[in-house]
Amino acid sequence: MKILELTNYSAGICGVWQRVKQESIELEKKGHVVKIFSSNAIKDSKDIAKSEDRVGNIEIKRFSFKKLGGESFMWWFNRKAKKEAMNFLPDIIIAHAYRHLHTTQALKLKKELEKQGHKCKVFLVTHAPFIEKNITRTFVQKLVVNFYDRFIGPRVIKKFDKVIAITKWEIPYLLKIGAKREKIVYIPNGIPEEFFKIKQRKPKKSTILFLGRISPIKNLEVLIKAISSLKQITLDIVGPADSNYKKKLQNLIKKLKLEKRVKFHKAVYDLKEKIRLIDTHEIFVLPSKREAMPQALIEAMALGKIVISSKTPGGKEIIQDGKNGFLFEINKENELIEKILFCTQNREKMKKIQLKARKTAEKFKWDVLINKLEALF
Repeated sequence: MKILELTNYSAGICGVWQRVKQESIELEKKGHVVKIFSSNAIKDSKDIAKSEDRVGNIEIKRFSFKKLGGESFMWWFNRKAKKEAMNFLPDIIIAHAYRHLHTTQALKLKKELEKQGHKCKVFLVTHAPFIEKNITRTFVQKLVVNFYDRFIGPRVIKKFDKVIAITKWEIPYLLKIGAKREKIVYIPNGIPEEFFKIKQRKPKKSTILFLGRISPIKNLEVLIKAISSLKQITLDIVGPADSNYKKKLQNLIKKLKLEKRVKFHKAVYDLKEKIRLIDTHEIFVLPSKREAMPQALIEAMALGKIVISSKTPGGKEIIQDGKNGFLFEINKENELIEKILFCTQNREKMKKIQLKARKTAEKFKWDVLINKLEALF
């Protein structure tokens, strides 16, 4: 079949883009013809991505955008994008991220295609935008979100052939805004088979890794402060950085005299290098204020790492505290210190927990999940 994927970003470090990219690769392996349409914006950068690109045999087309507020709310599905989509004649459209404008445009595209006698199905992949207690939103943003969910969302969400939830915790929210239970399907973000094939190395003891976007939402101050109370522990922070936030963290590191034990590193994009990086560390910590579906956390679990996460919705869904990893309350530095100390002082107990972590990660293999997605088609 011809499958069209619609997403805001197809360049830079972005959780939604990683889902789109890997999903498209797996679908192409199954013999489908896949195209990806997005804006030409690069996540966390002022640079512009080239208008045409490829991932293997998958064609990427990018269109100029206009920012409308927030981190990624934008208009990019313009007349040119619509024309290109109509020429492609997709059998399936997968629109990513609830509340974004290109998802409603996907429904209009379906209507236009059907007027021309071409049958098409449209799926919405939600990407769990329902933040507990609206942790990161301003007052105005909360009003806009509440208005959308009350008056626009219920009319829009019913029109999709299927609504794909990437987490279980978001399903009650989807039901509340009007999604029909029989239309909701749970298919989480997956991880590539390569994470399960490697011969695991023996990691350096007392080494902690954070891997992801270095932005205020990741709450790295809490982790850095914890390190200052833990002798002999080192921390590597890897990923693309918000420059102002990184400067703030660097000042904190200098103030706490942690320059020798806390290091920043550039983002890693190569899959093999990413696997090697995770595998050489003993502990993976994710101290975020908000996580819907933490991909890096699952990747670390697949490699048998000791994982510690703050009690975000995504962290709580994946980790059973003390069984396959550890959880601590958001912003509670002392709790994080206790968890790290317990891990480093009880390494024999950790072996069983690490095995359970790896078992948990197996549920997120893409070769399993893609069959579920294809079954919907």
